[in-house]
Amino acid sequence: MKMLGKTSKVLLAAVLITGLSASAMAKDKVYKWKLATTWGPTLTPFIDAPKNMAKMVKEMSDGRLIIRVDASNKHKSAFGILDMVKGGQYDMGHSASYYWKGKDINTLPFSTMPFGMTTPEQNAWFYYGGGMELMKKVYKKHKVLAFPGGSTGNQMGGWFKKEIKSVSDLKGLKMRIPGFAGEIMAKLGLTVTNIAPGELYTSLERGNIDALEWVGPGMDIKMGFHKVAPYYYTGWHEPGLDLQFLVNEKKFNKLPKDLQAILITAMKVSATDMYTQNYDMSATAWAKMKKDFPKIKVQTFPKEVMDAMKATNKKLRAEITKGKPLLKEILDSQAAYQKKVREWTKMSDFLYLKDNL
Repeated sequence: MKMLGKTSKVLLAAVLITGLSASAMAKDKVYKWKLATTWGPTLTPFIDAPKNMAKMVKEMSDGRLIIRVDASNKHKSAFGILDMVKGGQYDMGHSASYYWKGKDINTLPFSTMPFGMTTPEQNAWFYYGGGMELMKKVYKKHKVLAFPGGSTGNQMGGWFKKEIKSVSDLKGLKMRIPGFAGEIMAKLGLTVTNIAPGELYTSLERGNIDALEWVGPGMDIKMGFHKVAPYYYTGWHEPGLDLQFLVNEKKFNKLPKDLQAILITAMKVSATDMYTQNYDMSATAWAKMKKDFPKIKVQTFPKEVMDAMKATNKKLRAEITKGKPLLKEILDSQAAYQKKVREWTKMSDFLYLKDNL
C-alpha cells in the first residue's frame, strides 16, 4: 500500500475539515417557522397547545428551531389553516380536521364523530389501532403531515332555554351546532346555524337562537351562557374532540433528524397537556357555576331523543360513505376499535364510577 503523497494529504485534510465544518454548520443552523391557528389569542386551552409546543421545541432544540404562533386575529383565516400549510404560507397549523370536510370529507373523522370514541379510546386508536396510518394516508395528497393536537374530552350537549322532553320539543328550535352533529339535528327538525363566538351570548339572550353547544364548563363559563339558558345537557355529539397539528411535509423533511424528533415529541406532550388542562378547567368552572347559579339543571336527553339521534346518525353515516371507500375504511376502523376498546372502558371506568358515585 502506497503512502499518501503531500498533495493527497492536503486534499484529504481539506475534505475532512469541510465535512466537519458542514456538520458543525448543520448543528448551528437556526430554523424559523410560522404556525397559524384557528383560535383567537385568548381562547384557552386551545391556543395554549401550540404555544406550549413551540416553547418546548425552542428549549429542547437549544434555540435551533423557533416557531412563531399566529392567532386567527393576525392571519385572518381561521378556517383556512389546511390551505395555508399546504401552500407554504405557514410551516405549521393548529386546528380541527372537521373544519375542512367540505374540501376533503375524509378528514372529518379525525376530530370526532357523534356517539364515537372517548378521548382515551381515540388516543389508543390513533397510536395503537391504525389511526395515525389512516390520517397519514388522507393528508398525503395534501402534502401535509397531521398529528393529534389536543382534546377537549367529552363535550356537553348544549345550553337550552327550555327542557327537552321529546323529539317534538326539538322541532322548530334554532340552535348553534356545527359539523356532522348539526346535520343530525337538522334532520330532527331544528334550524341549525353557525354563529361567530363573539355573537353567541347576545344571540341566545335576545332569542335569535334557542340553544347552543360550545365545549364544556371550562370554556363555557367565560361566555356566560348559564346566565340565560338554565338547561345544560350532557354530551353525545363530540365525545372526544381532537384538534390537529398540521406540518408542511416538504419543510419537515428539510429538518435534521433530531429536530424532527423534538418536534414530534413536543406536539405529543402539548396535546396530552391540553386534555389535562381542559379537564381541570371544567372541574373548577363547574364548581363555581354550581355555587353561583344553583338553578342550572344538568339534564340527559330522554331515551326517545337519544334513539332518534342514533338512528339519524346511522342513516347519515351510510349516506356519506357511498362511493367514498377511504372514508368508509376510516369509519369502519373506528367502529371496530370502539367495539373492542369499549368493553375495557365499561369494565374499568364505567363500572368503577357506577359503584362509587
